[in-house]
Amino acid sequence: MDTTFLIALLKIMGINIILSGDNAVVIALACRSLPPRERKIGVMLGAGAAVVLRIIFTLAIVWVMEIPYLKLVGGALLFWISVKLLTDEADEASVQESDTIWNAVRTVAIADMVMSLDNVIGIAAAANGSVTLIVLGLCLSVPLIVFGATLIITLLQRFPILVWAGAGLLGWVSGSLMVSDSGWHTVFGAWPHLVDEAVGGSVGVVLVLGLSWVLRKRAASAVAAEVAEERKAAE
Repeated sequence: MDTTFLIALLKIMGINIILSGDNAVVIALACRSLPPRERKIGVMLGAGAAVVLRIIFTLAIVWVMEIPYLKLVGGALLFWISVKLLTDEADEASVQESDTIWNAVRTVAIADMVMSLDNVIGIAAAANGSVTLIVLGLCLSVPLIVFGATLIITLLQRFPILVWAGAGLLGWVSGSLMVSDSGWHTVFGAWPHLVDEAVGGSVGVVLVLGLSWVLRKRAASAVAAEVAEERKAAE
């Protein structure tokens, strides 16, 4: 395996791990009421279903992205996902626990399908059309997510910089994806620096982190103002 392949594989694993914290929580919630032995089986089967479904969906996205201008759409959507990662919080409270293995697997599979659009788009973009990378990246990272769910979630909560790093990685992928679109080349081909993937990726990182920081500051200011008003009214 050459360096380019390894870097792309690490990108896919990083994206999947950063974006799959909520999926890991779903698996834990769905299986938490099962007996210990059945819980392990349910987690393994749920993880297997997640791998198979993500491979199918990701390959479909890769094929669709070969159509001109759709990489621009995919890149823009991935940019939004990157910002949302830093400015929004997932809510898994509605996931119900299951009393049988098959109910748990069904819950996990359905939830994973609904929640994994961001993972699928990010992985498809990072793989750059390589089926081998998609299959390897998912097969390696999903077990890490499932069996290390508690550790991963704890690390992400304890070291928020990891989430920022993940969002920056997504910003890089979204920017480089957009400038690799044939439609982008058609419009900006006369300016080589505007079709350079390194430039596009760098701009993506700056925009994602900068916009997320501004939005978080605004949200914090709004909350502080609301608290101040409530205190004033209480006095």
